[in-house]
Amino acid sequence: MSFINFPAREINCKLVYYGPGLGGKTANLQWIYDKTGAQQKGKMISLATETDRTLFFDFLPLDLGTVRGFKTRFHLYTVPGQVFYEASRKLILKGADGVVFVADSQEERLDANFETLENLREHLKEHGLAFDTIPYVLQLNKRDLPNVMPVEELKKQLQAKGEPVLEAIAVQGVGIFETLKEVAKLVLAELKKGA
Repeated sequence: MSFINFPAREINCKLVYYGPGLGGKTANLQWIYDKTGAQQKGKMISLATETDRTLFFDFLPLDLGTVRGFKTRFHLYTVPGQVFYEASRKLILKGADGVVFVADSQEERLDANFETLENLREHLKEHGLAFDTIPYVLQLNKRDLPNVMPVEELKKQLQAKGEPVLEAIAVQGVGIFETLKEVAKLVLAELKKGA
C-alpha cells in the first residue's frame, strides 16, 4: 500500500515484477536502472542467494505527473523466480501497489508461467490484496527467441482480467519502459480514485 512522505511531498508506491525463474524480471529492472538518470534514482540493492537474486531500487519518474500536488516515487522489486523461494516471493509482494507479470514466451515455459501466475494469486490473497482489482500488467518477454508462442495464443492462455499486454525483449530494452509506464498509469489512476 502506498505511503505518503509529507515533508518531501511524495507518494511512495511499490511495484513488484513477478514471474517464473529466468523469465526476465531482473533484466527489466536492470535496464530501467541503467537508463534512469542518477538524480532520479536511489541505490540498487541486490539480495543474492545461491541460484537467484532479488533486486530493489526506487526512482522518481519525471513525466508521470502528480496526485494532489504530490510527486510519485516508485519502488521497484523483483521476486526470486524459483519455487523454493516461496517465503521470499510472498514477503516481497506484501504491500504491492501494482504488479507486472513477466511471462516467458517460450512454448516449453508455459507450465512455469501458469504455476507462477497461480502462485501470485495465492500470495496476493494471503496479503488481503485482490488479484481482480490490483493494478496489473502482463509482459510477454523473450520475443526474440526462435521457439516463442504466438502473441495471440499467449494472450488467450495468460491474460487473466483484460489487463494491458505488452511484448518485450528485456535484454535489449524492448518494451521495458512501455511496461513500466503502463503499470504506473494504472497505479496512479487507483491513487486518484482514493485521493
